[in-house]
Amino acid sequence: MIIEVLSIVLSLGLLMFFAYRGYPVIVFAPIFTLLAVVLSGLALLPSYTETFMTNAANYVKSFFPIFLLGAIFGKVMELSGAASSIAHSIVRALGSNRAILAVVLACAILTYGGVSLFVVAFAVYPFASAIFREANIPKRLIPGTIALGAFTFTMDALPGTPQIQNIIPTTYFGTDAYAAPVVGIIGAIMVFAGGMLWLERRRKQAAAAGEGYGEGHTNEPELVQQQSYMNIWLAILPLAIVLIGNYMFSRGIWTVEAWYDPAMLKDSFKIEKVKNVVSSWALIIALSLGIIAAILINVRQVQTKLASGLTAAAMGALLAIFNTASEVGFGNVVKTLPGFKVIQGWILGASDHPLVSEAVAVNVLSGVTGSASGGLSIALEVMGKQYLEMASAVGISPELLHRIASMASGGMDTLPHNGAVITLLAITGLTHRQSYKDIFAITVVKTLAVFILAFAVSIFV
Repeated sequence: MIIEVLSIVLSLGLLMFFAYRGYPVIVFAPIFTLLAVVLSGLALLPSYTETFMTNAANYVKSFFPIFLLGAIFGKVMELSGAASSIAHSIVRALGSNRAILAVVLACAILTYGGVSLFVVAFAVYPFASAIFREANIPKRLIPGTIALGAFTFTMDALPGTPQIQNIIPTTYFGTDAYAAPVVGIIGAIMVFAGGMLWLERRRKQAAAAGEGYGEGHTNEPELVQQQSYMNIWLAILPLAIVLIGNYMFSRGIWTVEAWYDPAMLKDSFKIEKVKNVVSSWALIIALSLGIIAAILINVRQVQTKLASGLTAAAMGALLAIFNTASEVGFGNVVKTLPGFKVIQGWILGASDHPLVSEAVAVNVLSGVTGSASGGLSIALEVMGKQYLEMASAVGISPELLHRIASMASGGMDTLPHNGAVITLLAITGLTHRQSYKDIFAITVVKTLAVFILAFAVSIFV
């Protein structure tokens, strides 16, 4: 049995190492999956074609529309100038005295409005650079600041966020994007406050040491003060449409749950529980409306680059979902291996309480894969049903399972090999050595908040 466990650990370790070195997960996930299969003495080709590929394909079927529409929405927000207008307005309204807060809020508003994390980083960086230079704050603090605003509380904690990390649990728990709103809001406040305390402390330390913005940096953006920006209220209209539409179609007066006859869905489309697909349907409609609005607010500027923009968005969506689907396929093969029973016992044995155990499982797998959505998908694909049964036995709402799982995915996922971290550092022209300490601190704050919430809820529920 030791060999079977080591085969899984070795495969996970190799996947993490190669991802960290920049090799594509879509290529190496199946390779290391089959390595684990061979070392475990199971059938090679059936494991690949019938388990790996089937589960990867099911993931693409379930979530590709959201990946694609989210990428397109972010791109048209960028092309229309709306994303830049929102970032510029917030940064300039708060001024250089509150530079860190201004950048965090700009990222948070864009992310919560449905703009993809990568687009947020591109849109906010020029303004962050300008205001940090004006306030004489070290440039090396920019990645941590953007990470706090874009990669944490608005990604998975605040109820209703349209990011994929908040949608994935709905498929497994029959919940919606607004699950456990009180716990989510409390968690968001904890992460925001803890992250701000850390960043402000780092700013004061730099000031006391006489360190300023610095010189000789790479990837310095052009000055943006002379650019013209659209009206801020017009710029936020698409975000408002996505947020309001998502709520109205999820649980409001236009809920898509009432659009079709449940018997027809079951007979014709094999949909057993409508609730399991309502959140995805609602977000598909909301993002589609948001895309149309983002184009209409500045048709002249968007149309000149729409074709190339849509191509870039589609390519980005394809790469993102197939990377994640490969990780899901990896997880589903791993759960069939003899050694996984031992690992599963260790994870479940971390706590008798399903929320704490779930937080451990999601956080560890997200850290290993370097992907919040990948780790979340693997954990819920493998153990979601078991956690649901455990929670039901002790009277815990599926909504709490949803919120803790979603928040846990955004904890240790931002280890050095995480794609978003690598991209963020590339955008800002900084290195892991210069800026990763602050990103890791934000990661620790996020992780601690999740476990504090999980332990607190386990005491009172």
